[in-house]
Amino acid sequence: MNTIRLISPVDGCLWAERPVLEADAARAAVARAHKAQPEWAALPLDERIARVRAGIAALNAMQETVVEELAWQMGRPVRYGGEFGGVNERAEFMAAIAPDVLAPMEVEASARFHRYLAREPVGVVFVIAPWNYPYLTALNTIVPALIAGNAVVLKHASQTLVVGERLAEAMHQGGVPEAVFQNLVLDHATTEALIAERSFGFVNFTGSVGGGAAIERAAAGTFTATGLELGGKDPGYVRHDADLDAAVEGLMDGAMFNSGQCCCGIERIYVHEGLYDAFVDQAVAWVHGQKLGNPLEQETTLGPMAHARFAQVVREQVAEAVALGARALIDPARFAADDGGAYLAPQLLVDVDHSMRVMNEESFGPVAGIMKVSGDDEALALMNDSAYGLTASIWTSDSDAAAALGARLEFGTIFQNRCDYVDPALCWTGCKNTGRGAALSELGFHSVTRPKSYHLKKAPQ
Repeated sequence: MNTIRLISPVDGCLWAERPVLEADAARAAVARAHKAQPEWAALPLDERIARVRAGIAALNAMQETVVEELAWQMGRPVRYGGEFGGVNERAEFMAAIAPDVLAPMEVEASARFHRYLAREPVGVVFVIAPWNYPYLTALNTIVPALIAGNAVVLKHASQTLVVGERLAEAMHQGGVPEAVFQNLVLDHATTEALIAERSFGFVNFTGSVGGGAAIERAAAGTFTATGLELGGKDPGYVRHDADLDAAVEGLMDGAMFNSGQCCCGIERIYVHEGLYDAFVDQAVAWVHGQKLGNPLEQETTLGPMAHARFAQVVREQVAEAVALGARALIDPARFAADDGGAYLAPQLLVDVDHSMRVMNEESFGPVAGIMKVSGDDEALALMNDSAYGLTASIWTSDSDAAAALGARLEFGTIFQNRCDYVDPALCWTGCKNTGRGAALSELGFHSVTRPKSYHLKKAPQ
């Protein structure tokens, strides 16, 4: 029997192992979802919302267990308390707006005609979730999909196998029927086969560019809608009028939190020449204040990366950059826990340029390159010089300037004086190789529903 093995980054142990569902068993599970979905959709909207909220409450009741499990599975320090702040904020916002967003849009209600536009569920939604924020990213789609009346099939990442089980347990405790929310352990071949067989009304995938391309190939010709959040290389720009202390604190946290394994984490920084030296000095001091170590210990601020092979990619990027003339400002010897494996010392690089992989390929680790710029035009050109387009962060005291610069930037979200945050009221989207689609906000419900028009001509009296 094929299995998926979860190797913990904490100590390299085999922490979990699950059998892979055979293709026919997976098809049977999807069939159960299709059969159960109409009855779920027929429930009053208020009832579906109440059950999803109860599921989120059940998940919160597991917090102590979940936080420790996250540390073992993907290395996030327990001091941060898991993802419950974001989970609760996003779930509650989507639940609160659902009655208005899903209400029919009236066009005419006269003596002769009733014309309106309704939104109905797409049927079964397939969520392929990543390991880096395994609860948040999955629930971005799960919550609106269930509320809108869909059944959901979840395939979680191999590095966070247990997360899918916890989500299923919580939703079932909340009153979502087992057939309506199913967590399946699938391999790539079965995943792609199910998509190619038009098993789903919508497929949401968060992961690599290569993974997104595989999803698109599998869906080709089926007309299945897809939402794809793929790679990122998010920049920050410190203008001449920025609050330096706030910029250092915000951008360093954005670059290093979760060991740099954030979809919208900061990976490259452009600083106005008037602030450059001071920014670099303060950034180095900030990084020196971090503690790399066992994520189960409260004093740890940086845990291991989720897998040793991810850390190796970052080490290779840094080594190549240094060989090409970059300067590494952080001595790894300051971080004794760096073991050459999953535990990786944070790093800042200067004298970098865009010929270096560390400045043009996704790192997804605790490293950032810092470049000096003369002003807005040079910064904008460098920020846009990327295959990716998820978020961009501008640090300035001038909101009008931030908005004007944002209009020239090729990214899905523009931040002023913050970064690495997902606002549930705003659409989460990207462009270029970051993918396509819309999560959260009102548009998040549009992804998991389809419009249906009603043109009703009344019989003459």
